[in-house]
Amino acid sequence: MLTDIHKKEIENLYATPIAQQTAFWSVVKKRLGASTLAVNFKSKNSLIFNVTRSESSVLSDISIIIKQLNNNNSIAYVPYGPELEPDEEFQGLFLEELSESLKDFLPKDCIMIRYDLCWESYWAKEPDCFDENGVWIGEPARNTQEMRFNFNTINWNFKKAYYNILPSNTIYLDLTSDTDVILNRMRAKTRYNIGLSQRKGVNVVQLGLDNLDIWYSLYQETAIRNRILINDIKYFETVLSSNADNTESPAKVFLLAAMYDKTPLAAMFLIITGHRGSYLYGASSSWHRNLMATYALQWEAIKISKAAGCSEYDMFGVSPGPDPSHPLYGLYKFKIGFGGDLYHGLGCWDYPLKLSEYNQFISSELNSQGFHGS
Repeated sequence: MLTDIHKKEIENLYATPIAQQTAFWSVVKKRLGASTLAVNFKSKNSLIFNVTRSESSVLSDISIIIKQLNNNNSIAYVPYGPELEPDEEFQGLFLEELSESLKDFLPKDCIMIRYDLCWESYWAKEPDCFDENGVWIGEPARNTQEMRFNFNTINWNFKKAYYNILPSNTIYLDLTSDTDVILNRMRAKTRYNIGLSQRKGVNVVQLGLDNLDIWYSLYQETAIRNRILINDIKYFETVLSSNADNTESPAKVFLLAAMYDKTPLAAMFLIITGHRGSYLYGASSSWHRNLMATYALQWEAIKISKAAGCSEYDMFGVSPGPDPSHPLYGLYKFKIGFGGDLYHGLGCWDYPLKLSEYNQFISSELNSQGFHGS
């Protein structure tokens, strides 16, 4: 199924709209101390897609982050990769062959490969997985997921991770229409709030490294409010200052802030990769929430993405549906108003390489509520 498998320079990672699979993201991770790896591969289209009988081949690649767990064990983490998405019946076998091929390039102490797949969930394509109101019911039990994913594989080795690292549910906005059309697709309340923020004098500006403290202050406030892990300011400094312009897969990063007079009310990182703009990180103040600054911020990011030639905008991370009990329901309620389409990915899947060590890691992960890193 796969041929011409070889290690390549990070700079030569192919252009992709997936930010986490770009050379840019690898540069960020390397500057933060991580080890990264890029591997090239080729496959005949007829072996991974149903609709073609052509003997033509597709070239693709994969970017991998090596995470050292301790002195004796590491894991290989693939954020939102591989980008190449075979038809469903070939996916397990394709990923199995890729995993076996990657062994030769991974550290000897690597105990597993974790794929954070953005491939569309099987259960998002089936009418029976939606209720009478068209709301997605979600995936079945883990053992059922594993049976389906491992179909056609030789080793039956894939395990569904207990936690997803990157969001598996998002909302994509179509940016191919005029801005007036994009605005009119939004829910009435969202359009109203965008207009309200403008009428009240909220102004969105672009910040540089010298204003990173504005972002970080809002970010810390948001993290404390939502009880989430706080990254050091160095992390965001690295994202904003990294450069991969001389590679095949660069990125453009904007730090935007919604200001009221001289008071910052909300801020976000926008990253543009290929034809996609993505909402990467966001933060907001608890003050003046009636000014709807977050709406102005998103609308500006959408317009910047469209002006840069993007055909889609990724809202990045929501609950899988309108469930008020879900921790990301507030984000769903906010983001769905911008008129995009809800997308459900497959999330994290593990390919154990050393079963005993892998089982120990999973036990530790369950006790610590998940492995963090993207």
